[in-house]
This record gives sequence, structure tokens and C-alpha cells, in this order.
Amino acid sequence: MDFGVLLGLAYNQFVAELHEHLAERGFTNLRPAFGYAFKVLAVRPMTTSQLAARLEITPQGAAKTVEEMVAAGYVERVADPADGRVRLLHLTDKARALMSAGHDFHVAFERGLSAELGEDRIGALREVLTAVVARSDSPEGLARTLRQV
Repeated sequence: MDFGVLLGLAYNQFVAELHEHLAERGFTNLRPAFGYAFKVLAVRPMTTSQLAARLEITPQGAAKTVEEMVAAGYVERVADPADGRVRLLHLTDKARALMSAGHDFHVAFERGLSAELGEDRIGALREVLTAVVARSDSPEGLARTLRQV
């Protein structure tokens, strides 16, 4: 199997297991763009336009994603204390709990692989993956393409 295909299939399996883990904890109605939006909004609240710029998507795409996140109970619009006409997007407690559950899954997944295959092998895998990512002139740009949760 080609190396790139293997990487892609491994990533898809990881995401499938992550979504199963989250669904078992009641986190549903997730869309591919939510994950990166959550990470951006966890740093600081921002407007829909600012979120669009940060995610490098169209304002219309951001507005659609925001509507979906609001409808699912993950984001709320709050008046900006500095200018009440402006609405800032804030993560809800539900979104923060989702992010915590996602982090727990990441840790458990890696621990499970370490237990199954050995810490040395997983450490080596981590080094290889880190080296592949480091080849990019913009690792941040690569992360933007990961719109999965």
C-alpha cells in the first residue's frame, strides 16, 4: 500500500474512533469544520467575519458553520462589552466539554497504541510524523486543512 494512502486511511480510522467516542458521550451533530473553529474560539471570542478570516474560508461559509454550531448548542452569540452592536462567538460549556472529551480520547488512543505496540515504536512513529509535518513552510497552514474534530 502506498505510504500516503496508508497515512490517509490511518487518519480516517482515528477520526472514526474519535467520533464514536464523542457520540458515546452525547456529542452529536458534529460537522467537519467544527474542530478547527472550536480551537480558534477557545483562544478568544471573535466575530463571524474574524472567524472566516482565521479559518481562511468565505464569510458565507463561516456564517453557515456558525449557524450549525449555534443550533447544536456549541456556540453562542454574545454582545461585545466594548460595542453592543457587535456579536462575539463564545464556546458554550457543551463545546468545552466536547473539547475535553476529545483531548481525553487523543491521550487514551496514544496510550493504547503504546501498550499494544510499545512506547519505543510509538515514539518513533511520532518522530516520523513530526518530521513530515516539519517539512512544511507553514505547519499552521497544514493544520487549517484538518477541519475534522
